[in-house]
Amino acid sequence: MVPTPASPGTAPGSVPEQEPAVRIVGLHKRFGDVAALGETNLIVRQGEFFTLLGPSGSGKTTLLRLIAGFEQPDGGTIELAGTDVTRTPPYARDVNTVFQDYALFPHMTVAENIEYGLKVRHVPRAERGAKVARVLDMVQLANFGLRKPAQLSGGQRQRVALARAIVNEPQVLLLDEPLGALDLKLRQQLQRELLRIQREVGITFIYVTHDQEEALTMSDRIAVLNHGEIEQIGSPVEVYERPATAFVAGFIGVSNVIERDGHQITIRPEKITLLAADDSTPVSADAHVEPATVTDVIYAGVFTRYVVVLDAGGELVISRQNTQSPLPMGESQAAIAVGAQVRVSWLPAQAFTIT
Repeated sequence: MVPTPASPGTAPGSVPEQEPAVRIVGLHKRFGDVAALGETNLIVRQGEFFTLLGPSGSGKTTLLRLIAGFEQPDGGTIELAGTDVTRTPPYARDVNTVFQDYALFPHMTVAENIEYGLKVRHVPRAERGAKVARVLDMVQLANFGLRKPAQLSGGQRQRVALARAIVNEPQVLLLDEPLGALDLKLRQQLQRELLRIQREVGITFIYVTHDQEEALTMSDRIAVLNHGEIEQIGSPVEVYERPATAFVAGFIGVSNVIERDGHQITIRPEKITLLAADDSTPVSADAHVEPATVTDVIYAGVFTRYVVVLDAGGELVISRQNTQSPLPMGESQAAIAVGAQVRVSWLPAQAFTIT
């Protein structure tokens, strides 16, 4: 057998590096005087659950629409699996999009909605039926094929929209805040199901959301956007534990930013130890300790949030889990009350400088 020659730059006998699902180089877009997306470079790996996270107006939906082909960039390139699709129309790109408003055909049944894209591609009838049955089972709607969208709940309609999008097995699935219209409990349930389905089908997902918790719990990696620029790309652990900028630190979860020795440092509320001033409990010899005064105590069920003003200047929010049994009715749930003198401490490794 004649060995296959290695591609340029690949050592003989090694496995060539897989093309990324999406490669974006120098992409940018303006709407009139508004720079919706600054010059952006981005790689999304094959099979990745990649999230675009940011507030309204951050550029995340513009970026998604550019990848889908619904908008044309002012410059830069978009590649799908190594093919330049920058000027390719949406219908000719191997991507599908799931929207928040479902966009189902109301006059069609659930099965007909899912089958529609297969018909457009002239997939044989028997194959269409098998594919529709498979994805209906995947989204746990096996017995709902003959219903109309109006007969479904919001969560069920979103599952149909997802099934319709994945039945064609696109290279990339784009999801534009698909769970935003659902209530919290249903949204959390569908987050788990969406992640399960993504792992099962192996399709690359690019997911747009402004919900930080959603991004942290679902993503392989996250790109945090602000004013049309990507501020940081990393795993959920990286962007939470090591935010690169003050914006990332403040936008993802709750973070404390104080100035010490001419530098801005940030510490997450759950990393800080809070003790009454007269509490003799020892702290680590490596810990940084400062005196403070409690200005607010907020009971939030699972945890209590304390706001303290540091004697050296600055304000911190501190979270403590409520692990003890509740106190009798009428007694304070907080062992440390407003006005109390306290000590706060944290390990140097848990506080870091930001730009």
